[in-house]
Amino acid sequence: MPLPIRQLSPETINRIAAGEVIERPASVVKELAENAIDAGARKLEVVTAGGGLSLIRVSDDGSGMAADDLALCVERHATSKLREDDLFDIRSFGFRGEALPSIGSVARLEIASRAAGSGEAFAIVVDKGVKQPVRPAAVNRGTLVEVRDLFSATPARLKFLKSERAENLATTDIVKRLAMAHPEVSFTLVTGERASLKLPLQDATPQGLLARLSRIMGREFQADAVEVAGERDGIRIAGFIGLPTFNRGDASQQYLFVNGRPVKDRLLIGALRAAYGDTMPRGRHPYLALFIDLEPRDVDVNVHPAKTEVRFKESGAVRSLVIGAVRHVLEQNATRASSRGGRETLEAFAPVRFPGPTAAGGISPAPGRGNPRTAFAFAAEMQAHGGFAEGAQAHFASFEGTSAEASAHAEPIADDILDRPLGAARAQLHETYIVAQ
Repeated sequence: MPLPIRQLSPETINRIAAGEVIERPASVVKELAENAIDAGARKLEVVTAGGGLSLIRVSDDGSGMAADDLALCVERHATSKLREDDLFDIRSFGFRGEALPSIGSVARLEIASRAAGSGEAFAIVVDKGVKQPVRPAAVNRGTLVEVRDLFSATPARLKFLKSERAENLATTDIVKRLAMAHPEVSFTLVTGERASLKLPLQDATPQGLLARLSRIMGREFQADAVEVAGERDGIRIAGFIGLPTFNRGDASQQYLFVNGRPVKDRLLIGALRAAYGDTMPRGRHPYLALFIDLEPRDVDVNVHPAKTEVRFKESGAVRSLVIGAVRHVLEQNATRASSRGGRETLEAFAPVRFPGPTAAGGISPAPGRGNPRTAFAFAAEMQAHGGFAEGAQAHFASFEGTSAEASAHAEPIADDILDRPLGAARAQLHETYIVAQ
């Protein structure tokens, strides 16, 4: 017999919502860091322990909260970032008012904050859905949030989490993406007992953005990146993309942002693939970080609770702008090549002495067998002998002739076997190269 319909308790509602908003420790870091950025923070520090299950601490120097706001911020659907008369004008990360009550329903949440210009600080604790009274605290300007024993109220969620290292990597990825979109904010991430990421504040200029990107994506990106900038019909695109010759085997170094929000959008990924076209080998992916800005009412960020998916009002215009801007930059730099490829080529042709002939007239195996860097390294030695032809004759002198005794006992060779446009194979080097005569 079915049970009668009844109203769920606020604690149960929050735990159900937490399943959508809080998937793993990285989700908690994302929500808290976004709140700090929305509060105008210029310095943000994240500390985790036990992969984020034991402890997550996020501190900032933002505007802070007064006692009344502190008591209300842990209530469901309480927010200062959304105007009820215009649900489409969303200019902040958070707007639903679900993150803090969801976290407090599955862990022990403590928030301490001091509002700007105030001499008093206050704190509040929510332990597995049970809210305690607001009390005085001692903190500097800004907000300090501590989350302990994550998912202790829902232990079944723990078995779906990965290793501590995997959770730390997910947290690092979240912080990196937020740091890319906000170079004017300094970020520090401490996982375990060491600082895994420390990014100083940068100027809000293209040069400052590139400096921030290079610290995250590597110094090689700074050398092989070109700036992208364009605008059409109120849609703006900016950022940096890598040259086609600077690529990798996966898309893990492709970062896309819409109105400062990290996103994973199929439309944008397809547009980038079309923009690079045949300039890149199949199965390779470029390095890039692109930022698209448009009016908030022209994009829907309320597609998924994680807010990583978006829907554009004019998707065709966005796609056209991305393809056009990226292609234009690639055409302007068509003669440039990645400096990494040049270094790898020079290393492959590093001068190493080529092995001389053995007493039996064959080629002796070279030391370091199987290392392609030794291939054709005799070029430098040939130059030392006065020219390529002279050096080649010196190295392959053993192939010039055959003794009279060996010729007398040699079997006749058919004419069709001698028909070799590339010459007769004499030896194999490093299981890769064939020496022909």
